[in-house]
Amino acid sequence: MSTRNSPRILLHEVGPRDGLQVEKAVVPIEKKEAWLRDLMASGLDIIQVGSFVHPEKVPQMADTDELFRRLTAGKVSSAILSGLALNEKGLERGLACGVEMFCMGASASETHSRKNTGMGTEESTKRIISAAKTAAAAGKKVQVSVQSAFGCGFEGPISEERVLNMVRAYLEAGLRNISLADTAGHANPAQVERLFGAVLKMDKDIECACHFHNTYGLGMANMFAAMRAGVVSFETSFAGLGGCPFTKVAAGNVATEDFAHALQRERLRVDVNLDRLIAVARDAAAHFGRDLQGFVYKTGAIGKVASG
Repeated sequence: MSTRNSPRILLHEVGPRDGLQVEKAVVPIEKKEAWLRDLMASGLDIIQVGSFVHPEKVPQMADTDELFRRLTAGKVSSAILSGLALNEKGLERGLACGVEMFCMGASASETHSRKNTGMGTEESTKRIISAAKTAAAAGKKVQVSVQSAFGCGFEGPISEERVLNMVRAYLEAGLRNISLADTAGHANPAQVERLFGAVLKMDKDIECACHFHNTYGLGMANMFAAMRAGVVSFETSFAGLGGCPFTKVAAGNVATEDFAHALQRERLRVDVNLDRLIAVARDAAAHFGRDLQGFVYKTGAIGKVASG
């Protein structure tokens, strides 16, 4: 496995949003802020602070606006602070509280789309494109995604042509930072290389991101398959927390500290402070009072003695 020809590797931490959204007990804002500040100081490139959803649907995200206001006030970290917005109202809230990068997406699964947004895929895609163009016009970084791109817990296999048609619609709208998300965790490495390979052939200026859930234990393998295909941005969650509350089987993400550790074993992204990432993961496990899905936070990095 060779990754040395990758032009760059961007690390996008989504734990504060995707990691926490399925947790039933709301994490106090002071604890979230402490985790976020440690993540910002670790050398990660992008950190997803939260999502702009109705607080009754996802109570864990009710403090997203306030977190952005706290973290952007006097900000010195180079980490880009991202937020998930699934509609115009979410975009409006994000613009008001200082979001630096908007992540917006529509699902290739009709069933998942309706459960997640109350809209079908076609309507959702059109609205996301409109909102993304508004965000870009406001000078914000924008990433658009195809959710359930590799399969759906409700519908099973998803047509690759359906995914490519959604990517095509994004490209036609001038949106070239595009993520494929494995919301249900159904992806396999061969499928990942094939689908991202097809996407990357569509436009020479496209910048691809990936988001894999570890539902069936293939998350890390899929990350490296995406890297081989030419993906540059990788979304992970501290301690492996996470899962979409609107999919059939919710499961965690690849753990940020596990992926960073794997990269550093190949002398990649050695600028990232792995000890800080491990500390955040350990604190999360202590807070929730249970073992979480990550590995390295339990064992410590190779060459270092684990503590705690």
